[in-house]
Amino acid sequence: MMRYRTLGALLIGAVLSLGVIERPAQALTTPEIVASSISTQCLDYQVIGICVWLNCSWSGCSIRTSVQVRHYIPELVVSSYENTGDNPWWEVATLSPPLGKALAGGQSTSDANRARHEHLRFKNVDAIGHPAGGAFSSFASAFGMSCAGAATPFQPYHLSTLDALAWRSGIPESLYPEALTPGMRELGQPGDLWGNVYPRSGFLTQVHDYKTAATTAQRSADIVTRTGQPHVYTPLVAESRDGYWPPGPVKEGDPSTHRWQRLTPGMSKSCRVWPDRGVTDTYGDRLDTGGDYAWSLWLPYRCCKRRGQTLLYAVP
Repeated sequence: MMRYRTLGALLIGAVLSLGVIERPAQALTTPEIVASSISTQCLDYQVIGICVWLNCSWSGCSIRTSVQVRHYIPELVVSSYENTGDNPWWEVATLSPPLGKALAGGQSTSDANRARHEHLRFKNVDAIGHPAGGAFSSFASAFGMSCAGAATPFQPYHLSTLDALAWRSGIPESLYPEALTPGMRELGQPGDLWGNVYPRSGFLTQVHDYKTAATTAQRSADIVTRTGQPHVYTPLVAESRDGYWPPGPVKEGDPSTHRWQRLTPGMSKSCRVWPDRGVTDTYGDRLDTGGDYAWSLWLPYRCCKRRGQTLLYAVP
């Protein structure tokens, strides 16, 4: 495991201030990503209970209460794209240049069994701290008490080019039970299998490019929201404390652990888990001709205002 620390954020800051990147015509920009975070559906703000505190002073002790809320926060921008160095979020594309074992990317069609239409596809994936920051905090605070997120804007949490050995070989996860057991850790629904979460690499046998991109993005999120994984990454894991309950690891198909918001192609103002359509849907309107996709990963937080030295209990 390797931490990128602040190098990525410093590099992005220098790029933005100097304006050294020429923007591609179809690029996704930081202002567009920030604007996408203003979504009440994705926020899903709810008052879910109360916190009961013990507050003591020189004059004695008393019981105080505060409202407990739950809402989602856009923590990461996860890009899944065709060619190494072509992250659709143009301001951060310089973080993943072709290097070493990560010289290329793209699609490979298997000749081994054309009768079964087997297609081996590959995606680079970058998971980078969502840039909304203060803009989102102001938006969420308008609803009342709001929770603090754990991600640092523009911080690289997973760059598949730096994780090239595991991301391109699938070692050692190809030997894990999750990778060898049919029906275990799979993204999809009955009659519509998108792909297996393990091994968490960039390769997937899948004829549909959007489903390939979504599955590899899910794999990256699975890595980042856990500690001690055999990958080069920085964990996005916060510590709980009295009155503050951060999310646990994401689990495919479980909206209580995460939600996805499409950024490109075709920015959406709503959040879902995959699959989010029926078995027969072709997702044709979500295909990108260049094979480049990006989503915001929203994670759920619970919190309440501290009103004493000790949290006695929280309801629920």
